[in-house]
Amino acid sequence: MKSWGVRVAVLLAVVGSYWLVYQHGRSVERAEATAVSALRDSGDRLAEVLGERGERTKEQRRADAQEEVRAHAQEQRTIADSSAAGADAAGERLRDEAGKLAATVGCSGEDPAIAARGKAARRAAMVLSDLLARADARAGELAAAYDRARVAGLACEASYNSLVKPPG
Repeated sequence: MKSWGVRVAVLLAVVGSYWLVYQHGRSVERAEATAVSALRDSGDRLAEVLGERGERTKEQRRADAQEEVRAHAQEQRTIADSSAAGADAAGERLRDEAGKLAATVGCSGEDPAIAARGKAARRAAMVLSDLLARADARAGELAAAYDRARVAGLACEASYNSLVKPPG
């Protein structure tokens, strides 16, 4: 078994890499938003010159609706991530308790047959504890993936609806 220090180091490395990817995504979003804003501002001046202000207003409403959808999706991702973190912490506590319980299972005594049964029971409990830990970790991964896919799907649907059925 790996030592706890190695596990913590690996966990910190994984969390750190996820944080860097998240920060990179945020910087890309900001850059894209800045580019869109600059394009929109230059388009506004042209629209005023050409007298197409009404169309620009509709386009602005659509863009505002898209930005609102994006902000709502980001909020939902944040909520899902914090919920996943809470579930991971609860799962870790459950796995710790299962490991402690598995370590205490068994019988001791003078009779070698009883001691052998106690060792077998302890090994079986440790296997079940390990199985629980792996199943819980996988369930957490699947739940996180489902949450991300659900938020993305709802954001896509809302974005589409804001384009097809513009507000106002």
